[in-house]
Amino acid sequence: MVWELTTAIVILLLIIFLLNFYRDPKRRIPKGNNIVAPADGSVINILRINKSDANIRKGMLGKIKILTKDIAEECYVISIFMSPLDVHINRAPIDGKIKAVKYTKGRFFEAYNLEKSLENERNEIIIQNKKMKVKVIQVAGFLARRIKCYVKKNQKVNKGQKIGMISLSSQTTLVIPAWVDLKVEINDGMKAGETILAEW
Repeated sequence: MVWELTTAIVILLLIIFLLNFYRDPKRRIPKGNNIVAPADGSVINILRINKSDANIRKGMLGKIKILTKDIAEECYVISIFMSPLDVHINRAPIDGKIKAVKYTKGRFFEAYNLEKSLENERNEIIIQNKKMKVKVIQVAGFLARRIKCYVKKNQKVNKGQKIGMISLSSQTTLVIPAWVDLKVEINDGMKAGETILAEW
């Protein structure tokens, strides 16, 4: 009897967790000249990549520059950590056209460790419109071993549109040109498709 009750409780908790994890709440997509968050979670890193880059370790700098070189010479790199309790659907930060989708196999280090996560399995999505190019990087974590991408090259997307999902805790990194007016700081909470990260 005790074993059956324990099993029932475990199954119930698992169902509640899965229902919570796969939830897909509606979002109010802001209009205007802005870039919205590609993921729910908390901002764990904001780096400004420019010609000097004196504040970034040399080994790490090379990896970051590879990720940013196809967006702009000077960029913001904003990393959002998604805990198991966050909504895990990724959304387009701007209106535009998918210019490239690139999947890279890799490791499964902790998603909140920026330097190690640069070696993780990831999927890069570049979106471009008449004003700018941005890159959404879906990064697998220690628990997250499944990255889903819902878009293809040359597909048009609207700001706030669902473009993918990462299972369990993970990281989503956004690369944007540095000429925008940044509106977020480290530790800020994010809602994908709704929180404004930058304006112009």
